[in-house]
Amino acid sequence: MLIEGYPPEVEARMKALYESLNEKDRRRYAAIEADKLGHGGQTYIVELLGCDYKTLRRGLDELDHPPDLPPGRIRKKGGPPVLS
Repeated sequence: MLIEGYPPEVEARMKALYESLNEKDRRRYAAIEADKLGHGGQTYIVELLGCDYKTLRRGLDELDHPPDLPPGRIRKKGGPPVLS
C-alpha cells in the first residue's frame, strides 16, 4: 500500500456504511473510494472493506458505463426479487 490511510474512526464508519449497502451500492461505493484515492487506492479499499478485486473492478466499470435500468430499479427486470 503506497497511500496514507484514513484515520481509524473514519475507517470504522466506512466499514459500517459498506456493510449496510446492497451489493450494487457496495460495488460502486468501493469503486468511488478507490478512484478518489488514486495510486494504491484499490489495494487499500479492498483490504479495508474486505471486498474482492473483481467486485471493485466491476464497480469501476459500472461507474464508467452505468447499466440502463428504469428509475428505482437495482436489477434488470426478471431478476430474482430483492429481500430486505
